[in-house]
Amino acid sequence: MSADSRNQNFSDSVRKSTRTVGSEKEEAAVRFLVRKGCNILARNFRVRSGEIDVIYLDGDTVCFGEVKYRTSENKGRAEQAVNYRKQYRICRVSDHFRAVNALGEELSYRFDVLSVGEASTGEDRIRWIRNAFPYISK
Repeated sequence: MSADSRNQNFSDSVRKSTRTVGSEKEEAAVRFLVRKGCNILARNFRVRSGEIDVIYLDGDTVCFGEVKYRTSENKGRAEQAVNYRKQYRICRVSDHFRAVNALGEELSYRFDVLSVGEASTGEDRIRWIRNAFPYISK
């Protein structure tokens, strides 16, 4: 086995996959929401047009939450990654969720972003941006 392949195997075993890290950060965001008194309705709600990371009740408001993670802010804040295209997709998926669960227009809805970053203590620092963007109609 060459030195290059040994180094590759070592770095692969030490470094977590992006998916694993993403799942851990989503789990941290869900724990944060529960501590804040939210009731989790669904996680990773997926349809053909996309996915919503977490759907929850904050009081009597149905919230659609996008979890974003960055190891540093060198490339911008995590919430900046939720661009118009992503917002539009989340709105379409929220339409499916509301239809599947027969939720009407009389309810209050909100689109949030949970920005997860690492604090200097090694703990996750979560910034909860309520009403991060408006509903985008078709």
